[in-house]
Amino acid sequence: MFQTQVFPSMRSNQTRLKRRFSMFAQCGALAALCLVVAGTSVQAATVSLPDGLTEKQIDDVVNKARQAFDVPGVAVGVIHDGKIVFAKGYGRKADNEKSGQVDTSTLFAIGSNSKEFTATALATLVDEGKLKWTDRVNDIMPEFRVSDPWITRDFRVSDLLTHHSGMGLGAGDLMLFSHSTFTRKDILAALPYMPFTGRFRADYAYNNLLYVVAGALVEKVSGQTWEHYVQTRLIDTAALPACQSTFPVKGQADVAAGQGSDGVLPDHAEPSAMAPAGGVWCSVNGMNRWVQTLLNGGQTVDGRKVISLAQRDALWAPHALLPLPDSADRTKSHFRAYGYGWFMEDFYGLKRVWHTGTVSGMVSYVSMLPEKNTGLVVLTNHDDNHATYSIALTMSSLIATGKSDDWVAYWQNEARKAQAKAAQEASTTGPGSPARPFITLPVSELKEYVGLYHDAWRGDIRLFLKNNALVMEFGKADGLSGTLSALPHDLFVAKWQNRAEDAGDDSYVQFERDMSGKVTGFHMQVVGSDFSFDAQDLHPLKVSAP
Repeated sequence: MFQTQVFPSMRSNQTRLKRRFSMFAQCGALAALCLVVAGTSVQAATVSLPDGLTEKQIDDVVNKARQAFDVPGVAVGVIHDGKIVFAKGYGRKADNEKSGQVDTSTLFAIGSNSKEFTATALATLVDEGKLKWTDRVNDIMPEFRVSDPWITRDFRVSDLLTHHSGMGLGAGDLMLFSHSTFTRKDILAALPYMPFTGRFRADYAYNNLLYVVAGALVEKVSGQTWEHYVQTRLIDTAALPACQSTFPVKGQADVAAGQGSDGVLPDHAEPSAMAPAGGVWCSVNGMNRWVQTLLNGGQTVDGRKVISLAQRDALWAPHALLPLPDSADRTKSHFRAYGYGWFMEDFYGLKRVWHTGTVSGMVSYVSMLPEKNTGLVVLTNHDDNHATYSIALTMSSLIATGKSDDWVAYWQNEARKAQAKAAQEASTTGPGSPARPFITLPVSELKEYVGLYHDAWRGDIRLFLKNNALVMEFGKADGLSGTLSALPHDLFVAKWQNRAEDAGDDSYVQFERDMSGKVTGFHMQVVGSDFSFDAQDLHPLKVSAP
């Protein structure tokens, strides 16, 4: 059910060892291992997990979390005192019994942990003197515009990374996810039409869109695609095994499939606009090496510089304050902040630097305690962050204090409360409840809503009749469509097709009419809690009838 590897620190022969982590072989117990490379055997130094953490404790919490949250596969890594001391795979690569077993080279989508790669890419350009964090984005990239002219002019490189632009939570995600075919050029063109719902540099709201802009800025300054720059300048320089800046393709065998995915890989991976915000795929071997490099001040263990210590510290400095979570009392946390691509907080009196990522039905978690010179990686192929939180917080607590609360039970309880709340809302005020009963409209009335609509930033949306049902279909998307069910007063609920493949939660659709009674447009609002389906920012207007 699992595969284990324990690695020594490698301070020489790195050129020959690059991308050969798959050739490591376990030769004994944790304290006595050998390294097999190109047919030779080299005795390794003794390595050990940090005080307070044992392999049994890791196994126990992973197995408990997998069972509690029905997670097919997990990969876990630990870095301590400059060495990669633990890497292990558990369970299956996909949610079916015939899929292969997860190992330490299995590729997972790391989601928003890709943001640290984009932030680090910008840091390399700062190191090279090609960019300053305080540079105005518009001076470097004249095509950059937001809805407010003053903010456009004063928007700095650092503002792309800290989630306090004034845009709303998940603003513009409909251009990135849910089967979108937008390009980065399309996104820059749509940016001026995104509404501001908060105060610039004051209100925190998590934002993927501006990390895509940050990726476009990397391209503008470097003259290379984001994918090529991240692959060559970061992944290859740091020698991250089984790690890539592009989507896996047919022929790559050791790849996990996320919840709701059929696991079928394309023949060729097309560039994804969202990649700078969430497009990196990596194994636990690769992520271990990445964390090792960051904990080592931005240099690999054999001395190759990825970024300077000064820029590593800039990434890990607090730049935007966040509210404390409900779990703050448990972890003795007094502050939480966002840096450049990283969250940070005080954790049992220690600084903790961390980030999570969710995409393609997978969740990742990276957590570091720099004062303990320790980091950990958790990768899963299940679209539920409760398991990753349970594993990462248990391990982080053991490293920090030598003991841990039952985080699996805590997140199980949180999940139950959220489910109970959602069920209560659905039964009282949700669509189909007594307060909002579904109704049946004749085809003659449904025809009033049919036509082409246009939203300033998302583009064309078409409504048409199919089998006497009203269907909504988005442009610039491969299959983002849903059937509309009627509620009273021009209100409908869109039930999306392929919702298991990132189509988002159901959405309310409230149509508008002019004084003559003609339908002129609509607003939307997500029924559930998926902030990455930012329907609330849409205001499509009807531009033509059939």
